[in-house]
Amino acid sequence: MAGPNLNKVFLIGRLTKDPELRYTSTGQAVSSTRIAVNREYISKEEKKEDTLFINLVVWGKRAEVWAEYLKKGSLIFVEGHLKSSQWETPDNEKRYRVEVIVEDFQFLDKPHGGTEDAKEPMEEETKNIGDGGEAEE
Repeated sequence: MAGPNLNKVFLIGRLTKDPELRYTSTGQAVSSTRIAVNREYISKEEKKEDTLFINLVVWGKRAEVWAEYLKKGSLIFVEGHLKSSQWETPDNEKRYRVEVIVEDFQFLDKPHGGTEDAKEPMEEETKNIGDGGEAEE
């Protein structure tokens, strides 16, 4: 049944590892990493915290910028959508993964790497690069 649908994700967190940059057989850049997102809540009048670890994938020119300026520990805002995949291992075990395909991002602390002139947040530049689309894996 067709109807209203929404698949949009907004996250703020810190990267748990340096982004990995690779290129597809057609030369399109793709970068992947993981983000840790904390959530505070009250349970039985006690303050608690959960941490969720989420896989991120970035495509195109954004992937190259992402990999150059972000490192483990970088604080970042991410906007994207969820994508699920499944596969079977050589041992015939079914595996599933849900990841966020990053459509836009903003540095929330000074980006790492690049030149001294490139150390300021690049919000405008990242909004206007790449197509943000997906490609073959």
